[in-house]
Amino acid sequence: MPTLLQALGPADLGLMRALNDLYGVVFDDPDSYHRKRPSAAYLERLLGSDSFIALVALDDGAVVGGLCAYVLQKFEQERAEVYIYDLAVAPTHRRRGLATALIGALQARAAALGAWVIFVQADQGEEDAPAIALYEKIGLREEVLHFDLPVPVQS
Repeated sequence: MPTLLQALGPADLGLMRALNDLYGVVFDDPDSYHRKRPSAAYLERLLGSDSFIALVALDDGAVVGGLCAYVLQKFEQERAEVYIYDLAVAPTHRRRGLATALIGALQARAAALGAWVIFVQADQGEEDAPAIALYEKIGLREEVLHFDLPVPVQS
């Protein structure tokens, strides 16, 4: 088990960059996570925002897992939902309860924020089977359709 789970704030740029590096490796998507890295000012704003949560698992100071989530303030009631955008654990640290611990830490943060639910997406492909098994163990499964709507490029 890692020595520490830590919530990131504006002063934790190095840990956030290390988490971004981990995502690129674990998701085998270096283009998305490494090609156009955000500036320090951008990350400081994001990490200081009330609408973004970043948690890392540290083993001897190294980032071995992490979770990034967005807090969505609702309009129909005074409550929030939390969306897990990315969750990854280094292959060397899997099957140790790390993802479950990260989600547990997020659940505590979500409760403190007055959120009523946390939701997450998973692809139906074979590569997401472990994630689906984890989420089914923790929560209720819903069958939904997901659509990506393009945003026109402004010139």
